[in-house]
Amino acid sequence: MTIALTGATGNIGGAVARALAADGVPFRMIVRDASRAPELPGADVAVATYGDATASRAALEGVDLLFMVSGAEAEDRLAQHRTFVGAAAAAGVQHVVYTSFAGAAADATFTLGRDHWATEEAIRATAMAHTFLRDSFYLDFVEDLVGEDGVIRGPAADGAMAAVARADVARVATAVLRDPSAHADRTYDLTGPEAITLAQAAATVSEVRGRTVTYHPETLDEAYASRARWEPEPWQADAWVSTYTAIAEGALAQVSGDVERVTGQRPMTLREVLEASALSACGAGRADRTDRADRPTATAPGGRRGPRGRGATAPGVRRRSRRTRA
Repeated sequence: MTIALTGATGNIGGAVARALAADGVPFRMIVRDASRAPELPGADVAVATYGDATASRAALEGVDLLFMVSGAEAEDRLAQHRTFVGAAAAAGVQHVVYTSFAGAAADATFTLGRDHWATEEAIRATAMAHTFLRDSFYLDFVEDLVGEDGVIRGPAADGAMAAVARADVARVATAVLRDPSAHADRTYDLTGPEAITLAQAAATVSEVRGRTVTYHPETLDEAYASRARWEPEPWQADAWVSTYTAIAEGALAQVSGDVERVTGQRPMTLREVLEASALSACGAGRADRTDRADRPTATAPGGRRGPRGRGATAPGVRRRSRRTRA
């Protein structure tokens, strides 16, 4: 069985690639820039982008099992996804494992969740088997929601989210790729072990980092106004703001046991993610926080870095989304 994966230069795809290499499993990395592909034993490299049907089909020739990390946020992301899915089917891929989003639906409040639903539908319309990993917003980006003044701002009211660690998403993906037939035509909801409000998240960041972090629930008007300085296109502004309104309505509050069911391992908490990132930073400077999603993200800006939502990784490109997962 020949395995291919996208997103190998990002966090989730990179973690999956390293896990497969450690297992001695040969695989192909499909990237946009071959010079950025990690050097891993048993891995070869093909170059393609999701929107290039010819290059994608060539890169996928001979592939049986494909791990498709959702593409970087763009207005035409769905069109890119559909092109890549079509290329996979034409190349003879038998099974696609796709990083989707929790609550993906045609009418999802989180606007990028609609793209994920449509991508799932495109995959279902082919003869390929599928496994959909519907990951929630990422715990790893909660800290990035904190503004320079120590405040998390967004119209999430007192809603809660069952956000998941990227490491847990990668572990689930790796388990599926190791035994794909056991997970064929299944959909998994990947969440953390608990649903937390942004006020609770702020308190946890405060405790772990030793600084004061608070949460301010914005109105919709305030949310759009506070993000206007990045001059986003309308679709992007809607994605950022709907990150929080999806939390407010409770669409992301349900906790699933799928991470533990698939991996046999309890999912990480926000505290554990923050502590792990601190340990990583001690040895190698500030840890790379790029990741796809996003999936499953979307961390809307309101934090100290500039724009992005929870977008996932285009083939071979590190996920620069600011997902809590897009």
